[in-house]
Amino acid sequence: TAPLPAGSAAPGPVPAGLIRLYSMRFCPYAQRTRLVLRAKGISYEVININLKNKPDWFFEKNPSGLVPVLETSKGQLICESPITCEYLDEAFPGKKLMPSDPYERALQRMLLEDFSKITSLVFKHVVAVKDGQDTTALKAEIAEKFAKLEEALSKRNTVFYGGDSISMVDYMIWPWFERLEPFQLKDSLNHTPKLRRWMEAMKEDPAVKATMTDPQTFKNYLQLYLVNSPEACDYGL
Repeated sequence: TAPLPAGSAAPGPVPAGLIRLYSMRFCPYAQRTRLVLRAKGISYEVININLKNKPDWFFEKNPSGLVPVLETSKGQLICESPITCEYLDEAFPGKKLMPSDPYERALQRMLLEDFSKITSLVFKHVVAVKDGQDTTALKAEIAEKFAKLEEALSKRNTVFYGGDSISMVDYMIWPWFERLEPFQLKDSLNHTPKLRRWMEAMKEDPAVKATMTDPQTFKNYLQLYLVNSPEACDYGL
């Protein structure tokens, strides 16, 4: 759906039997929530927000003005991507994505905490490329972080981070790997064969396939986003 800009009317209540996701088509954080909704087969509706020109009413849903936000038919609001994903896993039936073992859960949260440092480095790299800066040091730092992710897979000796099937942490980190090509960071995986194998396995997952954005489309969106174009969120519609 086309993203709602400033001046648009607020949507009505969430219909019974559905959960609503406030999202933006290209946002990697919101994609986390979309992946979990898909993986668990939850009935949901999406309202996309123009993040470069936000409607006033959206700040009532989340004062920080960020996506993703979940809204239930009772009017309950849940923000922050890892929190929305854990909520969906706990509140809805179907395959549990978080491990039942407390230590395994802690391991996934620690890995995610580490990964949050990579996301800021990746964004720094994107901006540096746009500004024509030398990115050698940044790329080396990102490659070093990827080497740690490679090590985590080596230690487990499994295809995915939680074992032999996809679990929560795989979905939490996937959106940034999907975008490595438009981020111009594909060569950061040159020395991480297990991470490359993980990526290939992830691409076979139905939820990943359903939420994937074509790299060229994302690249075109990114160019608009980086110059603060209000058209960025509408790209391709």
